Amino acid sequence: MRQLAFLAGVALASTALAFDHSHQPWSALLKKHVVLVDGGKASRLNYAAMAQERAALQAYLEGLSRVSEAEFRAWSRLEQMAFLVNAYNAHTVEKVLTRYPNLKSIWDFGRFFANPFRDPFFSLLGERMSLDTIEHEILRKKYPDPRLHYAVNCASIGCPMLREEAYVAVHLERQLEEQAVRFLSDRTRNRLRDGRLEVSKIFDWFKEDFEPRDQYFLRYAGILGLPPGASPPLVFLDYDWSLNDSRSSSPR
Repeated sequence: MRQLAFLAGVALASTALAFDHSHQPWSALLKKHVVLVDGGKASRLNYAAMAQERAALQAYLEGLSRVSEAEFRAWSRLEQMAFLVNAYNAHTVEKVLTRYPNLKSIWDFGRFFANPFRDPFFSLLGERMSLDTIEHEILRKKYPDPRLHYAVNCASIGCPMLREEAYVAVHLERQLEEQAVRFLSDRTRNRLRDGRLEVSKIFDWFKEDFEPRDQYFLRYAGILGLPPGASPPLVFLDYDWSLNDSRSSSPR
C-alpha cells in the first residue's frame, strides 16, 4: 500500500510539473504590452512597460529552459512548433531588454561580433542555442511551413508583427493563417503598384520556402489585390530594421 501511495504521489507530482502548453505567462505579457497598429496588420511592443515586468518574462524563459529534449520529443508536432516560436519571440524581447532603451535596432548588438541572431545567449532543450538555431536549424528544417516566417519576430518594424498572444498548439493552424493574412494585407510591406508586386525582402531571403512563388502569391490573390491568374514581376522592398518600439513609432 505504501508503495502504491508513493507511486501515486510521484504521478501527481509529475502531472503538477508538466509543461503548460497554454504558455499563459507569455501570453499575459503580450496581451498587456503589444500595441496593434494599422488595423491590426502590424504591431509595436511597449518595451518600457515590458521592462517593468522583466522578472515575469525571465521566469517564463526559465520554465522553457527546464524542458528536456526527451520531454520535448514526446509532445505533438504542433506543441513543439508553438514552443519553439514562443521561445524565439520571448528570447528576442529579452535580448532587446538587456540594452533597452539604449538601442535603435537589434543590429546595434553587432553584425559580426555579438551578432544577436547567432549569439548562443540562452539554453533550450539542454544546450546553448541562438535565435538562428531555432529558426534555421530547427523550425525551417524540421517543421517546413512558410507561415512560420510570419510568426517569428525579429524585433524590427520590417518584420511580420509580434502577435498579441502566445502561440498554442490547439489554435496554431488558425494563428499562422491569420498572421499570413495580416502581413500580406499590410500595404507598407506588400502591395501591387504600377503593374509590379512589391513585397517584403523576406520573400527574397527565403525564396526556397515559398516556391513556386507565383503560385504562393496567387493563393492570397484577393488579399494582395492580384487579378485572377496574374503573375506580375516581383520587386523586393527595403527592410526596416528599426526597433519595433511603441514609444518611438507613431501609429500608421
